[in-house]
Parts: sequence; C-alpha cells; structure tokens
Amino acid sequence: MVDEREKKIILIVASLSSFLVPYTGSSITVALPAMAAQFNADAVTLGWITSAYIIAAAVFIVPFGRYADIVGRRKIFLAGVLIFTIASLACAFAPTETILIMFRFIQGIGGAMLFATSVAIVTQVYGPGERGAALGITIATVYAGLSLGPFLGGFLTDNFGWPAIFLITIPIGIITIALTLREVRHEWADAAGEEFDLFGACIYAVMLFSLVYGMLMLPDMNGLLWITAALGSFILFCWWEKRKKYPLMDMTVFSHNRTFVFSNIAAMINYGATYGVGVLLALYLQYIQGFSASAAGLILVAQPVVQMLFSPVAGRFSDRIEPRIVSTAGMAITMAGLSVFIFLTPSTPLWIIVANLMVMGLGYGLFSSPNTNAIMSSVEKKHLGIASGMVATMRSLGQLLSMAIAMFCFAVFIGPVTITPVVYPALMASVTTAFLVFTLICLIGVAASYVRGTIHGRDIKG
Repeated sequence: MVDEREKKIILIVASLSSFLVPYTGSSITVALPAMAAQFNADAVTLGWITSAYIIAAAVFIVPFGRYADIVGRRKIFLAGVLIFTIASLACAFAPTETILIMFRFIQGIGGAMLFATSVAIVTQVYGPGERGAALGITIATVYAGLSLGPFLGGFLTDNFGWPAIFLITIPIGIITIALTLREVRHEWADAAGEEFDLFGACIYAVMLFSLVYGMLMLPDMNGLLWITAALGSFILFCWWEKRKKYPLMDMTVFSHNRTFVFSNIAAMINYGATYGVGVLLALYLQYIQGFSASAAGLILVAQPVVQMLFSPVAGRFSDRIEPRIVSTAGMAITMAGLSVFIFLTPSTPLWIIVANLMVMGLGYGLFSSPNTNAIMSSVEKKHLGIASGMVATMRSLGQLLSMAIAMFCFAVFIGPVTITPVVYPALMASVTTAFLVFTLICLIGVAASYVRGTIHGRDIKG
C-alpha cells in the first residue's frame, strides 16, 4: 500500500517530469530564428528541429508503455529521465543542425519513457475521488512548462544563447532522479512475467515512423508513399496482434469502449489544431512584427498561464461532472480562438493577440485534464500502461499533424529558402492558411469530444 507521503512524492516527480518536456518544446519555438541564424537553416529545417523529438516520442511511447507493464514503471520512468537529461546536454553542444536534430530524436526516446509511465503511476496510486485533481495538478505542470518556456527561452536566447535552453533542464532532471531513487519505494508491473511482443513493437515502430515521416514530407509525392507503407504496416500489425497471447497492444481495450476511443480521437485533434500555434506565432511576432525573442516569449506566455490556472479546476470538475461536458466546452472555446487568428495581419494590435491567447488558454485548460481523466478512468488497471501510452501517442500524433500542416504551408508558400524580408508576405500567407486549417479540424474535434460515453458510475477494475 502506498502511503500519503509516497503518493505526494510520486505526484511531485511526475509533475517535474511533466514540466521538462513541454518547457523544452515551447522554449525552442522562440529560439528558432536564433538557430536559423547560427545554422543558416530554412523554415522546413526549423520544423524538423521541433518535429524530431515528437517523431521519437510517437514511435516509442506504446512499446515502452507495454514494456513498463512487464518490468516495472518506476524502472522505465527513471531510465527516461536519465536519457532525457543526457540528451539535453548533448543538444546544448550540437555543432550543426543535423546533429541537433539527431539529439532531439534521442531526447524524444527519453520523453517517450516518461510519457508512458508518469500518468499511469499517478492514476494507479490515486483513487476515483481524487484522481481528477491529481491528474489536474500533473497537467498543470505541463502548462507551467509551456508558460515558462517562451519567457525563459526568449530571455536565455537573448542573453546567453539558445543552448542555455537545454542546459537549464539538467538540474531538474537530476532532482527528479534523486527523489525517485530515494523516496519512491514501490514498483508497478501489472503484467510481470508476460512476454514482450518484440516483433509487434517493430511493426508498430515502422507503422508510426512511416506515417509521421510521410506527413512531414508532404506535399512531396514521396510522402504519400510513406503513408501508404504506414497503412500496410497497420494491417500487418492488427493481424499479428490478434494472434499473440501477450500482444503489444491488447485490442480489446478499444472494443465496446466508446469513451476510450473518442476521448483519444479528441485528444489527437486538439493537439493537431493547437500545437503549431506557438511556432507560427513565434515566427510571426519576430519576423513580421519585429519583436525580440524575449518579447515574443513574454507575449506567448499569456496562453499557458491561463491553462495552468484552469487545468486543476477542470480536473476537479471532471471528478463530479462528466468529462464529456467540460472537455467539449473547452474544445469549442479553443476553436473560437483559432478562428480569430485567421484574420491576423502585419499590423494586428498586440492586445488582440494577447487576449485571444488567453481565450485559447482557457479552452486548453478546460479540455485536457477532464479528457485525460476520461481516458485513464475508462480502462482496467491491467490496461493502464496502454491507456497512458495512448494518451501520449495521441498527443504526439496530434503535435505531428499540427507541425505537418505548418510545414506543408511553409513548403507551399515559402519553399526551401531562408526567411528574409522578401518572403515575409509568403510567411504571412502560410500563417493565415495554417490557422484556417486548424480551425476546421478543431470543429471535428468538438464533435468527437461530444459523442464520447460516460465514466461516472464506473471505476478501474483490477
């Protein structure tokens, strides 16, 4: 039995790890122009610096979630923090954009280990009456990372250079490792003794990599070939998993579980419609409106600060009110905010941008905690690893979809050239088009969120 002290420590280390990844991602967005200047990189390459991490996370989350169920979630969590911390150090000293992208990929492997375990551990040790609040706190630290990322990233980039963004994460990683080793005594391995489906994991990795790589290559026709390969891999994966006694992904978790299925779809669409906002606005504010990295970061803080404030509140609401109601309202508010950004111009007043970011922050905050609570509460304990992995996979796939939309717009309107004043009109066209697409897919997300089932009156069964 986990006592109250250990539960609190678990919540702290889960929150610290939940801070690391979004902080790194959001701080990088304001540093992209500085990276472009140092490496003479074009807009598409800048997109790869952001996307390399997400590709690795998407590919490895589910395999590591299943492996953690077998060998222990605490072990995989610790390994993930260690890999993430070492990769951060390597990113800081990357001499070229290619090497930086490579270390960002390795960083994503560590992030996959964290994503696959932290939420599952918190869900397992906190009961149904307190789970929403605990998940709300964990997700609030995600938003704290998003909040501090642009501000700290801009400050560090302007005063110390972009490598400082990575260096500042190292002490947090060390503290997380020390606390876990010293204070977290329990291990969670609900599938101990079962076989790990290595071949299934390989098929899954090929499937996810082909899908996300193909998405990011569009509009190049080779992208369609990669997506076709992903479809073939998906068919093979489903056939193989049904034959296995201990599959990588137990397909029964999707059967007759509308809440789980549609909550995951809603999560993917939400991230698909919103993740690229930070990248687009960081480029818009610095190139089009002429703000410094620090100023752009300070402006972008408006959104995640509101997220951070409302996420725990929304989590507590979802312990009493059906998550379907709270999350759908949040998605609708987010869609309204995205639609406003369609009308950005080079002279849009700053107060409109900040006010709209705050509206979107409210929408994000209302959506995320209840949606995660719905996913994790809709499965049995033996499927917590899969559920946690799916939460993170949908996040990664949504982020990649968002980046693919942004990079598609860059490729169509700008092309493989360095961003200079000559191409500012093309950059503006890219931003407008991307926000239009984000608004349309968010409309689909509202529908997916609304038609999910209910979770109250049920609990995770052992």
